[in-house]
Amino acid sequence: MAYKHFNNNPRHKHNVGDCVIRAVSKALHLSWETAYIDMVMQGYLMADMPSSNAVLNSYLRTKGFTKHTLPDTCPDCYSFEDFAIDNPKGTFILGTGTHVAACIDGIIYDAWDSSDCVPIYYYEREDYELS
Repeated sequence: MAYKHFNNNPRHKHNVGDCVIRAVSKALHLSWETAYIDMVMQGYLMADMPSSNAVLNSYLRTKGFTKHTLPDTCPDCYSFEDFAIDNPKGTFILGTGTHVAACIDGIIYDAWDSSDCVPIYYYEREDYELS
């Protein structure tokens, strides 16, 4: 199984647009609140929203992640689940452009089963000490 339910929103809310916060918190072993504050501060420094792709990119680079794009050779046939199967080891954040989820050791962590989403990019954490 490539999907495991994960929603550490303190009120366990759905549909609140916090996928970036949930994915960052899971990938970096942070509480939802800490990830939220970190992303808000990064957004403040960049004068952008904490859930924007630019803020996510900047924040993750400071945490040892590298961004990769996926080829557009088959835009509808490669899913989050396919990515998880192809990457059974490692810490990744997968993105569609409008949604992100954490993928750790071949398991997709999200508040809903997003395994059929089509990733257009992913972040990979290189060897990095969490601080």
